[in-house]
Amino acid sequence: MTTSNKKIRWGVLGYARIAHESVIPAITRSNNSVFQAIASRDTAKLDECRKKFNCPNTHASYEALLRDPEVDAVYIPLPNGLHREWTIKAAEHGKHVLCEKPIGLNAAECREMMAVCAKHGVTFMEAFMYRYSDCTRKVLEVLRSGELGEIKYIYSAFRFLLTRTDDVRSKPELGGGSLYDVGCYPLNFTGMVVDELARIQSAATGSPAPAAAMPESISVQCVKEGGVDVLFSALMKYSSGLVASINSGFNAQHQIESQIIGTKGALQVPNTFLGEAGVLTFLVNNRVEKTIPVEKSDRYRLEVEDFADAVLNKRAPLFSLTETLRNMELMDRLYAECR
Repeated sequence: MTTSNKKIRWGVLGYARIAHESVIPAITRSNNSVFQAIASRDTAKLDECRKKFNCPNTHASYEALLRDPEVDAVYIPLPNGLHREWTIKAAEHGKHVLCEKPIGLNAAECREMMAVCAKHGVTFMEAFMYRYSDCTRKVLEVLRSGELGEIKYIYSAFRFLLTRTDDVRSKPELGGGSLYDVGCYPLNFTGMVVDELARIQSAATGSPAPAAAMPESISVQCVKEGGVDVLFSALMKYSSGLVASINSGFNAQHQIESQIIGTKGALQVPNTFLGEAGVLTFLVNNRVEKTIPVEKSDRYRLEVEDFADAVLNKRAPLFSLTETLRNMELMDRLYAECR
């Protein structure tokens, strides 16, 4: 962490629930950031934000916030279909960008956003807050320990019952769909595990690790309603022989869990993408060998602090654009099979 007293001044485009419930409070708790500005077309939301967070600058349009000289970085919690437009506009105004997942609607959008941010010299990152949790850290520690043996199978799911018919996640024109909204988490988790296994193998053999592993084959089943997927399941086979299964959905009860199964043991990861305290369970022959405690994590604050520190110290943030692009390329492949 930088020893400088300088702090990144944040602006937020839109007063979305994730912004006012999670990210803005995280900015106010952080050591290297201040909440400087909010933009919304809804004056009632501007008033609420001003009172709740003592926000210095309020703007009636996103364009006005981007012209604000007191804003260094922006957080974009807008609907998926608007990520590309406002990331590019923010970069063109010299603002660093933390954009909610998924970064865009396809890999082409992702590449364009990356290119524009690079051209204007701004830091750009996709907001996968779970990567900053103690749960994720403990999963990686178990993988590096070798206790699981050779990994053969990964299962990861994130689903919930969506009952609001007018929700933006049900609107295809705004980038709705379960894979975009929550399926991107199991997809990212799988990629993280496969990448880590490649790094472990590379260190053991002295050979270069692939930049971002992709499956050699995929199989997809999905259910669509109103033009968006309300259930999405995929099997992905990698060149090592490892098979991964991901599941997401809006049409059945809440489920957030993952499993990593190897030749020597299996790891159960409940609430994989949350920040609550809990335990990972290590199984051998379907019997509990041990439990691994997981501490509660201020994952949004850690995400904000890492991004701000990357800006201040001119370094890459923890979560790389290489992963972001790989995820979008894989999502393109998966959606191409969703008929």
